[in-house]
Amino acid sequence: MALELKTENTDVVDRGRRSGWETLNNFRMGKRITNRDRMFFTEQLALLLETGTNLHASLQALRRQVGDTPLALLIEKLIEDVSEGKTFSFALSRHPTVFSRTYVNVIAASEAGGFMHQMLQQLQEMEEKRDRLRSTLVSALAYPVFLILFSIAVVIFVLAVVFPKFAELFASIENQLPVTTKWLMSASDLLVNHWPWLLLGIGLVMVLMRAWLLTESGKLTIDRTKLGLPGLRSIFVKLYMVQSLRVMGLSMGNGVGVMDTLQACRELIQNRLFEAFIIDVETRVRQGSGIASGFASSSFVPQVVAQMVTTGEETGNLSKVMRRLADHYEKELERSLTLFSKMVEPVMLLVMGLIVGLLASSLILPIFKLSRAVQ
Repeated sequence: MALELKTENTDVVDRGRRSGWETLNNFRMGKRITNRDRMFFTEQLALLLETGTNLHASLQALRRQVGDTPLALLIEKLIEDVSEGKTFSFALSRHPTVFSRTYVNVIAASEAGGFMHQMLQQLQEMEEKRDRLRSTLVSALAYPVFLILFSIAVVIFVLAVVFPKFAELFASIENQLPVTTKWLMSASDLLVNHWPWLLLGIGLVMVLMRAWLLTESGKLTIDRTKLGLPGLRSIFVKLYMVQSLRVMGLSMGNGVGVMDTLQACRELIQNRLFEAFIIDVETRVRQGSGIASGFASSSFVPQVVAQMVTTGEETGNLSKVMRRLADHYEKELERSLTLFSKMVEPVMLLVMGLIVGLLASSLILPIFKLSRAVQ
């Protein structure tokens, strides 16, 4: 009896340890597997399945190919689940930080239809388009961000190095100094002599700001800002339209249910106002009105798009229409980002010129006054 209890306790401990290691492994995979890793996994698996290799053998071949990497840990877990008789979509669903609901739903539909490698190829195309869009966003924002950081570095250098050298020189004409020079001298003194308190204050503000952004009020404010500012609204609406239309076109075109597709869109779109639009579409679908009515009543969707969705729903070509619309909006988004970047660059250069001019005038004008006083 004691031996049985000991064995049972040992089994419980082992299961606990395995559960703990599984949690740790899932955490490590979710944190370390990149979009590039997922794209590589999808592309290679599609190629192996297309050659006629079965799923289990394909996963084992992929495991040998990736070596000792975080992706290898994920593939090992997938192999373990598939070997136990679980479906591939279920195995993927156990790693939600790596594979989205859309990815899992499309694979589940392909398992039922027996055309998984075609679906993997379509998922790969979607991943490539998403990666290209991400690269476009980064390249459009890279130069403006560089100019902002460079401007901040110039201001810090002038306040920390240049202005302190003129502090004693300007002391004799302190009452005659321009207001801007006095402000900058005070800022220089704060930066040089009280930098620990300055860093503490900046850190506190950042912590409070981050805490506020994590609240529902903060998230809603950011979401409203994205869709409220004239310059940003067009860009973000096109971005959300590309993401949602591509998911809808791919999912519904491959047998995924409408409600599952809309739920996947809600999880993908990180904006509460646009999410409310998807929820309204879900409600109308439940009431039997169809997807088109939700598009027609939304303030985000142009009338021509709503009309095309209506036509696609009536003719049974909704998924094809949505894929075409997603490609169209992607091109429009790329043009908007290019235009935005070209507009921001001269504005940032003008701001930098004004900052440099302010710093220079705040130094040069007092020097002229000082030279007149000496004469």
